[in-house]
Amino acid sequence: MDHLKHLGVFIAIADTGSLVGAARALNLSPPTVTRILSDLEAGLGVPLFHRTTRAVVLTDTGQSFLDDARRIVADYDNAIDNARGARIAPTGTLRVTASMLFGQHYVLPIIQKYLDLYPDVTVEATFVDRVVNIVDEGFDIAVRIGQLNDSSLLASRVGSVRHVVCGCPEYFAWNGLPSKPEDLKKHDIISAGVLSPTNDWTFAGGESVRVTPRLRVNSIASAIAAVRTSWGITRVLSYQIGEELDGGGLKTVLEEYEPEALPIHIIHPEGRAASAKIRTFMSMATEILRANPYLNR
Repeated sequence: MDHLKHLGVFIAIADTGSLVGAARALNLSPPTVTRILSDLEAGLGVPLFHRTTRAVVLTDTGQSFLDDARRIVADYDNAIDNARGARIAPTGTLRVTASMLFGQHYVLPIIQKYLDLYPDVTVEATFVDRVVNIVDEGFDIAVRIGQLNDSSLLASRVGSVRHVVCGCPEYFAWNGLPSKPEDLKKHDIISAGVLSPTNDWTFAGGESVRVTPRLRVNSIASAIAAVRTSWGITRVLSYQIGEELDGGGLKTVLEEYEPEALPIHIIHPEGRAASAKIRTFMSMATEILRANPYLNR
């Protein structure tokens, strides 16, 4: 237990950026926090912070140790929660976020199923097309498409999606199939500003082609609707047209030039790992999304 207390003090110092702040957050005296940090550093044989008169800053070793410390404390909290049976009856409000179309098509049905299973939980779902800072904005769980940069978040990979160029079979019958990215300059391009903020479309190997959209819309749904009318070609993420591809309404081209697939993760702040509502939702969502053929091919 003393080791866990030492880790808790270390994490609090790192989070607050000062010994006094950690003491205030933990309801301890500043001398006690100073002593615990000194004992921890002495036991490890390395300094964890650079100390100045104004603040304390993590050393490189301290930064690495912080990630491990968070995991250890989270694992301990999980074990306690499991022993108490908290996993059986999650309660409270769960705040979930995802991108607009992905949230509407894939996350919302999971939320509804989850609410049916756990009547003591309420969910606030926010679907927006921007990268949400889940810690600062108070979210419990986010579904994120793309590479992850924040190592302080726990992540579970559930699939991947591809950037695909697509059009209606009738359009290709009338205008021919592009055989290489450069051929796109000869076609009518529909661009969704949300997904394609520039006119440069990048393909495998870093090859880039500057297209000239004849129609630019502000939503992916609008771009897909326009493509369905056989008017032109657009570029979207593969999950956004999964049903249309299966039904034959749309067709992808230039598959051999597609850039590397983007991973899909469910993420949550490590400090909330002990929450039963988070763990049970993570478990359900991970299982359902991994089984979705549109996200795993």
